Amino acid sequence: MIYVAPEILERVNNWLTLTFDATTQQTIKEMIAHDPEGLEDSFYKSLEFGTGGMRGVMGVGDNRINKYTLGKNTQGISNYLQKQFPDKQCKVAIAYDCRHNSKELAQVVAEVFAANGIEVFLFSDLRPTPELSFAVKHLGCQCGIVLTASHNPPEYNGYKVYWEDGGQLVPPQDEEIIAEINSLAYGAIQFEGNSDLITLIDSEVDEAFAIASIKNGSFKTSTEAKENLKIVFTSLHGTSITMIPKVLEQAGYKNVSVVTAQATPDGDFPTVASPNPEEPEALEMAIQLADATGADIVIGTDPDCDRLGIAVRNNEGTMTILNGNQAMVLMTHFLLTQWKNAGKLNGNQFVASTIVSTPMVRAIAEDFGVQYKEGLTGFKWIAKMVKDFPELQFIGGGEESFGFMVGDFVRDKDAVTATLLACEMAAQRKEEKGTLYTYLSELYDTYGMYQEALISIVKKGKKGAEEIVTMMKKLRETPFNEISGSPVICLKDYAAGTSKDLTTNSEELIEIPRSNVLIYYTEDGSKIAARPSGTEPKIKFYMSVHSKPGTENAEEILQQKIKNIQQQLAVDS
Repeated sequence: MIYVAPEILERVNNWLTLTFDATTQQTIKEMIAHDPEGLEDSFYKSLEFGTGGMRGVMGVGDNRINKYTLGKNTQGISNYLQKQFPDKQCKVAIAYDCRHNSKELAQVVAEVFAANGIEVFLFSDLRPTPELSFAVKHLGCQCGIVLTASHNPPEYNGYKVYWEDGGQLVPPQDEEIIAEINSLAYGAIQFEGNSDLITLIDSEVDEAFAIASIKNGSFKTSTEAKENLKIVFTSLHGTSITMIPKVLEQAGYKNVSVVTAQATPDGDFPTVASPNPEEPEALEMAIQLADATGADIVIGTDPDCDRLGIAVRNNEGTMTILNGNQAMVLMTHFLLTQWKNAGKLNGNQFVASTIVSTPMVRAIAEDFGVQYKEGLTGFKWIAKMVKDFPELQFIGGGEESFGFMVGDFVRDKDAVTATLLACEMAAQRKEEKGTLYTYLSELYDTYGMYQEALISIVKKGKKGAEEIVTMMKKLRETPFNEISGSPVICLKDYAAGTSKDLTTNSEELIEIPRSNVLIYYTEDGSKIAARPSGTEPKIKFYMSVHSKPGTENAEEILQQKIKNIQQQLAVDS
């Protein structure tokens, strides 16, 4: 018999009281009798907000997504809203994705808000996450909620919170809301909502969002170029099917083939092992269709439509998948070129990225005389920059995990507008007898070659979480002296807020919020970051290597360097 700690049993017994419904209590009793290990994992901690909100496995317990954990969150947010806006009729927008129970959980969340006297705008059916960010500002809401687990496995769901600017919660606001939530007992949740305060929304917001996406993602591409571009699109069973085909058509792209086997929203994601465009296998069916139709570009989005994967033809005519850093580099350079050609660059603009993404974005921004700003992982930090620097115009920003944000009309990564932007780039390059692949090669010739790689190590459950803590502890207490034969010259510890120069043994503070991230910089220009995921049971190692312009056999040299680093991490981690 597996030992269950007394504090876990106390939590379990709390869920066996009349506060919780009979079905929940019966499920817990069955777990006590037959699944003590699952019981422990369901109750050993409470779900927390990470880089993308709250995300977890669905089921009963404090460590699961269910009507009570989400109801408690919503009650706490309701209390917080009333304190922050005491003289205002608060409004909240709610959206949800294709996952199991998303619609039902969204209804629960709506009713809790309504029970607290808060007006609710609830999408009548599934919608992309970026449309929720847009709707918050468009409808004049103080808050927004989207029920989604992004690209996680089918057993997951999640709860992302947006504030009145359309961006996700950031410190200290997130901490204040968490404190409000943690102060509540489950019995404090008001579940019986006032239906008069809940309004269903659909086409009116869809149309406004489509217009805004086209305005921000279009750049004087000729009608002929648009018509000549052959596009294959897949929604990977997610929400983007409700918006992207419509936006492409309205923008003038008529030659779009949709992967029909993946077009129906389905929380089981039956045709893919993972609905994550970061995984090459997710785009296999789309690439097969592209080869059959002679398409120029493939685009696939994750279930909640905030990330996109792109495949383009290489010099041999074979479809090649761009990684998130490469897509971000192309989009950034293209946007800056469009702004420059329009005479709109005057030094009061900025682009943004994250500490684990490619340094190439900074090099491009500096070349255009545009400010570059860098934040922690997660688009909430990029959205925060828009607020923090109101005197500057935000052009665009991205991160390595296949997300990009064009302008500030949406304050989160947005695969709808980014898909249109990718098609604009591809159409213009095709008209000029090139491809996005040759475009990227030209940028490497100009700025030097940058190559990136990622290792994600999955560590599930309580034991896995403990192993990740141990791995990060080891990396701090016994840091690498060299990586792939090159001495480590700088170590940045974002948890401690310090940057240590190992050549002089000097240390300075990092002016960025604290986060559990370590970044090593080596003498030869390599950058290696270690970071536990905020939304998945993983620890991630990000690698970036660089060669100067004109380096012979640069790609082969850099790929070998990445292999050496991967081998070292596999041994030392």
